[in-house]
Amino acid sequence: MDEEKVFKALADENRRKMLDLLFERDGQTLSELEAHFPMTRFGVMKHLQQLEDAGLLTTKKVGREKFHYLNTVPIQLAYDRWVSKYAQPWAQSLTGLKTLLEEPSMEQKPAATHIFHIFIRTTPEKLWQALTDGTFTQQYYFGTKVSSSWEKGAPYTYAYPNGETMIEGEVLESDPPRRLVTTFMPRWGADTSAHPSKVVFEIEPRGEACKLTLTHEPVNGHSLGSGIVEGWSEILSGLKSLLETGEPLVVGASSVGASNTDDRE
Repeated sequence: MDEEKVFKALADENRRKMLDLLFERDGQTLSELEAHFPMTRFGVMKHLQQLEDAGLLTTKKVGREKFHYLNTVPIQLAYDRWVSKYAQPWAQSLTGLKTLLEEPSMEQKPAATHIFHIFIRTTPEKLWQALTDGTFTQQYYFGTKVSSSWEKGAPYTYAYPNGETMIEGEVLESDPPRRLVTTFMPRWGADTSAHPSKVVFEIEPRGEACKLTLTHEPVNGHSLGSGIVEGWSEILSGLKSLLETGEPLVVGASSVGASNTDDRE
């Protein structure tokens, strides 16, 4: 992550508003975003390009349309790097970043799809192992241990140390160490009305690093639940820290699986 690019991108009010708009409803086109700004289409494009260069958004082409998705991972990494270390002197100046990550619910209109990407200095094989080996996941995935044979059609679970299930689902595709597709059924908290969604992990080698793209999308027309953006941001930043430094990342309690916080190690 290039911190200078991230902070420079966040310094502009228009670019911050674009991130807010994508936080409210992810996956918007240039025309949809342009309607919110008193500037030319080219001006909006330049701002979006700066956000993309900083890694704060990702894009996906569908036919002739290009959709823009909020990528909160660089903000999470900056928050972990600066707020946790200099909490008191920086807390006020980074309140906007913290709010972007911790706004409670996205209740106004949950997004249809979320796309995240992150660059990790590791090999595809080690990254695949970190995604599929429970001894790794319990160090960055809210203390849960994943279990599965990872064959197509096989079930999987993320479980807390007390045996309670946090997430379960089915493996839809498995192509190590490049692509993993699963269903995603949350089991944390008291909400029993959750619907299954789909998660896609894609690993691309980039020199000494790997680009990990994570796509989380609903199925059967159901919206994703609250906490998805914050949860994946913490998981991916923790994964990066573990693989690059060998040390798990310690962050504050999240709303994801919060009812089981006391059971984690």
